[in-house]
Amino acid sequence: MTILWWKSAADLLLAFAAIPALCASGYLLWLTLLSRPLRPPAYGLARHRFEIVVPAHNEQPGIADTVESLCAIDYPPGLFGVTVVADNCSDLTAARAQSAGARVFVRQDEQRRGKGYALAYAFARILGEGRADAVVVVDADTVVSPNLLRAFASRLDDGAAAVQADYAVRNALESWRTRLMAVALGAFHVLRSSARERLGLSCGLRGNGMCFAASVLREVPHQAFSLVEDLEYGIQLGEAGRRVHYASEAHVFGAMVTRAKAARSQRRRWEGGRWALARRHGLRLLWRAIAERNRVLFDLAVDLLVPPLSFLILYTWVGLAAAAAWAVARGSIGLSLLAWGAGALFSAAYVLRGWALSGTGARGFLDLCCAPIYMIWRMALLLKPSAHAKDEWVRTARQGEQLIDPPGPGRSPRS
Repeated sequence: MTILWWKSAADLLLAFAAIPALCASGYLLWLTLLSRPLRPPAYGLARHRFEIVVPAHNEQPGIADTVESLCAIDYPPGLFGVTVVADNCSDLTAARAQSAGARVFVRQDEQRRGKGYALAYAFARILGEGRADAVVVVDADTVVSPNLLRAFASRLDDGAAAVQADYAVRNALESWRTRLMAVALGAFHVLRSSARERLGLSCGLRGNGMCFAASVLREVPHQAFSLVEDLEYGIQLGEAGRRVHYASEAHVFGAMVTRAKAARSQRRRWEGGRWALARRHGLRLLWRAIAERNRVLFDLAVDLLVPPLSFLILYTWVGLAAAAAWAVARGSIGLSLLAWGAGALFSAAYVLRGWALSGTGARGFLDLCCAPIYMIWRMALLLKPSAHAKDEWVRTARQGEQLIDPPGPGRSPRS
């Protein structure tokens, strides 16, 4: 009897350890089931005036391509402009952008460095001019679909104050790394955003392809200066009662790095910034959402608290292996194996749906075999502190570039 009680208690303890993974993967499965394609709205007459802001730090090689892509958008030329913020640049970014047809703001501030500061500077100047009805943010390594502004305009017509376009990988088929990134963005951006839009929640901001009505920038000033300023500002909007709408038919295509060294630096900053924000705001948001019965805030909190997929899957695999070993030792299937198995199936469904939405085809599916190595690599990044200041703008070197960015006072040379 004592042995049976001990075995049951151990099985319950192992099952209890599965609860965090089961909750997180259950949330992802719920979004997966709701991620069917959205029906885009009909576009009305163009009447909104847009200013497209391109924050750029030493983007000399590709800034002209981005400006030219933006200038070719299918929208009346008199109703939109392109402004490049050449932020603390030491190259020809400003000259190349101006030659390609953009207006240029040159900003030099050695103390306040980073994309968040560049955006706050641009927003303040544009709002002060009083001409733009909305401001769009596009990264400096990006090309866009011609319908970008018409898609944003249709949401503004329907009362939206903040809109996020689909953010896809520009060079998805270049390497196994970019294909895996395309799968990850298919899950994190397309799947989650489609489901949250269908539920009337905030799809969140992705940093690239964002649109803000001038009125909401005045109502909720951009005070987001962390490494994940987009996620931070999306939370600020949610706390102010504003949700971010999703324009699934409009696309921004950003270039992803293929070299391991550049990818390490980029992922470390992203993951570290997200963890820091989750520690600072996750539980606070959750308690506020429960107290106010606010489902938008509740979803933002849950989305923030759900760990990175690599961490979730590794945790689930370890738990599943332990539960399977325990089932073999005791000679029967217990509750723990069912709990960990369900978590593994839920996560697998989420990943496969992300692959289906990524457009990477059979090669992308085969590259998922590299996922365990990729996930261990990403987990290792979280354990290694970044050498850069928390608000420092660090440009990631693209394929074929050798980036030399002289360090400022108190900073290390960047690669």
